[in-house]
Amino acid sequence: MAEIDETIKRISAHKGVLGTVIVNNEGIPIRTTLENAVTVQYAGLFHQLTQKARSTIRDIDPQNDLTFLRIRSKKHEIMVAPEREYLLIVIQSPKVLC
Repeated sequence: MAEIDETIKRISAHKGVLGTVIVNNEGIPIRTTLENAVTVQYAGLFHQLTQKARSTIRDIDPQNDLTFLRIRSKKHEIMVAPEREYLLIVIQSPKVLC
């Protein structure tokens, strides 16, 4: 668990990062730097989106798998790193990237 906390601390230190959420396979947040209501919303929605994206990739090529998902909107850039047992979701401001 100390390794997870250190990773969250390291990611959160980057300029523009607004929050991080770690979600288990069932879509339940296990670590977060956001408020509870926001965490639950991001966890549920991005868990579903990641499952659909993974399914789409496998439908196109059964030998392939989703390794990273990046979505940019006017207000945020959301990056999702899916692993076998969890998702790492990072929300950051896109203005810092320009």
